[in-house]
Amino acid sequence: MSEAKADNLGIISLASVIAAALALVLFVLPAEYDIDPTGAGELMGIKGMAGYSVAALSKQAEPYYSDSVAFPLAPFESIEYKYDLAQGQSMVFTWQAISASNDPEAELIFDMHSEEEGTDPEDSVSFDIGRGGQASGSFVAPFNGIHGWYWENRTGEEIMVELATTGFYSKATTYGPNGAFSKSFPEKPAADEVNGQ
Repeated sequence: MSEAKADNLGIISLASVIAAALALVLFVLPAEYDIDPTGAGELMGIKGMAGYSVAALSKQAEPYYSDSVAFPLAPFESIEYKYDLAQGQSMVFTWQAISASNDPEAELIFDMHSEEEGTDPEDSVSFDIGRGGQASGSFVAPFNGIHGWYWENRTGEEIMVELATTGFYSKATTYGPNGAFSKSFPEKPAADEVNGQ
């Protein structure tokens, strides 16, 4: 091998090592390990991306609860409904949009997101955003906070959104045009039920 080819190979190898080190420091460490020595991960919005992890089995000290709600949404009206969940607590959910005309293509704009306890609501984390008429699945809270949905009706007719969940939540809150309204789980029985009447 000629000396010129050996020098080129050395330069290429050195450049590869430098590029790999830069990728590690600028991308891998901030995204995977929440280590951001340059601050570039924060600027790019990748800092701590893989920081939320949960175990496959999560035993809970508290019982689970079931909740079903329905919200009529007039044209261009929106609503938010969120549950208080601690980190690692889970829920199973299903929701659907039903139009006044029973249109099978009825859809809402939706955003399934979470707000971490003690942070600005503008810093919410979205998990599922789009347009659609239904969704079902399971959710495990990556941190303590409120977790739920925003729905908006952008059609010209009323749409009913129906939500059913089962999970380890302690409270649910509705955020609508008239303010915020909460209910606790288990819902407290009326006074006459407590007294056996």
